[in-house]
Amino acid sequence: MSNTAEMPASAGESAAVGGEYERQPVPARARLGFKNFIGMYAGEHTAGTELMIGPLFVLAGVAAFDVVVGLLIGNLLAVLSWVLLTAPIATRVRLTLYCQLEKIAGRYTVILYNLANGLAFCFLAGAMITVSATAVGVWFGFPLPTLADLTPNSLGWVLSVLGVGLVITLVAAYGYRFVSWFANIAAPWMVLIFLGFGIVSLKWFIDATGAEAGSASDLWALAETAIWTGVHVPGQPDFSIWHVIFFAWFANMAMHVGMSDLSVLRFAHKSWYSIASAAGMYVGHFMAWLAASMLFAFQMYEAGLTSDAAVLAAAEAGQIPSPLPGPLADQALGVAGLICVIIAGWTTANPTIYRAGLAFQAVIPSASRFRVTIGTGLLTTCVALFPGVAMQLLDFVALYGLLLMPIGAVIFIDFWVLPKLGLKRFYADVAGLKMTLPVLGTWLATLAICLGLVQLAGIEIFFVALPGWFIATGLFIALSFIAQRKSRVSKRNVASTVAESSDLVRE
Repeated sequence: MSNTAEMPASAGESAAVGGEYERQPVPARARLGFKNFIGMYAGEHTAGTELMIGPLFVLAGVAAFDVVVGLLIGNLLAVLSWVLLTAPIATRVRLTLYCQLEKIAGRYTVILYNLANGLAFCFLAGAMITVSATAVGVWFGFPLPTLADLTPNSLGWVLSVLGVGLVITLVAAYGYRFVSWFANIAAPWMVLIFLGFGIVSLKWFIDATGAEAGSASDLWALAETAIWTGVHVPGQPDFSIWHVIFFAWFANMAMHVGMSDLSVLRFAHKSWYSIASAAGMYVGHFMAWLAASMLFAFQMYEAGLTSDAAVLAAAEAGQIPSPLPGPLADQALGVAGLICVIIAGWTTANPTIYRAGLAFQAVIPSASRFRVTIGTGLLTTCVALFPGVAMQLLDFVALYGLLLMPIGAVIFIDFWVLPKLGLKRFYADVAGLKMTLPVLGTWLATLAICLGLVQLAGIEIFFVALPGWFIATGLFIALSFIAQRKSRVSKRNVASTVAESSDLVRE
């Protein structure tokens, strides 16, 4: 057991604002069991946004083999990233991402990072509120946004977003335990509803095509010829199996490779609890994505959009169906589907707003996390008013993960590699620095290189994060050598840091 993770009860309670331990390691008495993480990951990743991402695969012209095999591989890589990269550090240090990064990078660097991180989380959670609002729109019958809408298109839309956003904000403000409890209650039911979406849409295809469905080969033939046909809609990304693999792997890059889930997994008793992420990946990012894409694929089939020529003509006439979760769910399962979309948006946005609140609270640590989270939720709700964020979700998710990826590489190298090279872990804390060139330089240079590869070399954004991670690790090691060799740190501080590092690793 790490000495840094254990503390007297009185000290823990006085320093942990609201019991969330924002500024110090989570003590043993506050840690959570495995089932809490099963519910949290299943609830967060079996969510309303799955009803957006699934249809976007169809719009991207993905083929049956590419989407099924690509999702199997990509989601496995995502689970391994949580298990091998994030959880071992989270359960040794037990600090939030923001507190740990402050020790590595310095206060001013973290302020910049937290602002970028918090804003990115707000946009992501805003898309989830948008998803729930589409179900409210079906219920009350006001006009919903189309694929081309970027701004609010009706008063009803504005009021529904505000109502959903307020509820989600209040749940997130009450802290991680309440978020986890909410997810555990909702997740099992939502999984059944998403399974129902897939079963219903499959029946529609069988009835409409008259296809045989007596064997697995019959179903596969139906999938290839009628569901995932590979017909691409102009103006949308054009996906191959590699796009699917890398998108599934890096859809949550900010959480695992980018280390944001240090803030969540610090509550886990054991590192292996991170295997619970498989509940989210294979229930949400496999089954739910496929089921949602089948719902939208049937809309395309009914509209006769099964060939490149038909899709091109419909796109030019502005007649491509809009991939809105509310109408899709209502068509499949009626009221039960609408309720699922509303609650699914909640269970995803709740932990996302919680993380964003932690990011902003780290900028102003004297402020109450509850009040900061309320403010974060209001900002997120304003973002949700603009449906264009959700309509461009594939590209936004890739950009969001790329923004936070270099910091994950920094944390990984700082914890595991620097001590082995004779360099100091938590260097900013040791040297008393407010800003460190190694972290800030690595972050900005990596982003510049990756975006340069996208803009100048024409490499798609889905493929630059993996080489970007290795670029970031190399830059951080090189810049750390330069910075630490030039500085002089007192022997007392060095000895203190070595002792602290040994404690962290011993756990």
